[in-house]
Amino acid sequence: MANLTLYGLKNCDTCKKALNALDQDGHQVELVDIRADTDLATKVPLWLKAVGPDALVNKRSTTWRSLSTHDKSMVEQGKADALLIENPTLIRRPVIETGPDVYVGWTKDVQERALSVD
Repeated sequence: MANLTLYGLKNCDTCKKALNALDQDGHQVELVDIRADTDLATKVPLWLKAVGPDALVNKRSTTWRSLSTHDKSMVEQGKADALLIENPTLIRRPVIETGPDVYVGWTKDVQERALSVD
């Protein structure tokens, strides 16, 4: 099975579900704290290129709702990277890297694709 890196938070229920499912499927999964242990200046541009801002920005989060209209408009202006680096809790979790592929969230589609990685 593949070695995967899961970027998330230890206390995030969705991250726990993903971690458990991947682990039970036989994957070696490294959990990396998205706030404390991730070089967001490097990772966020790569993730945005791989999945786009619509997938990566969590517009249902408390952080998003507390942003000013100007800050929210940064996403539409192509400046989501700066906003996400400054506010890591805006990143939809988990972000799973399988090497060349990046998956965001733990939807049925992501589950099927991530669990099928060899």
